[in-house]
Amino acid sequence: MDLQRVFRHLFAPDWLAVRVFSRAALKRIEDAVRQSETSHRGELRVAIEAGVGLLPLLRGVTPRGRALDAFARLRVWDTEENSGVLIYLQLVDRDIEIVADRGISAKVGQAQWDAICHRMEEAFRARRFEAGVLEGIVEITALLTTHFPAHGNSPNELPDRPAML
Repeated sequence: MDLQRVFRHLFAPDWLAVRVFSRAALKRIEDAVRQSETSHRGELRVAIEAGVGLLPLLRGVTPRGRALDAFARLRVWDTEENSGVLIYLQLVDRDIEIVADRGISAKVGQAQWDAICHRMEEAFRARRFEAGVLEGIVEITALLTTHFPAHGNSPNELPDRPAML
């Protein structure tokens, strides 16, 4: 167990996410998700979490584990074409995870998602949080447009507004 990580999480206030992502920034992210979904049949969901509680930390939860949990809790898997994609932002660890449903994972490899995550993390290290998310959405949109292009009227199956965990 990494005690430094535990202390960073325990002393991270919940309002950290609000400080990093203002209401206006969240609205711009929501608008970017909505615009993205007009060009493909995928469903994007952004989840933002400041810190993790003590019990999960003591159990050794990883950002990937939290992302998988959020994927399930937010029902990103519950789309008609199994085309949900979760962008999970863990602010204390400055870690980003992308979890794609099986319909998309069959066409887009984990290495491509990891590359997008790394570029977003670079933006986060430079304290360009909103820009990093928006750039990530653009990259994900390009992948989804290639592998799941829009055809006809595609229903909006998941909320576009980022979830604050």
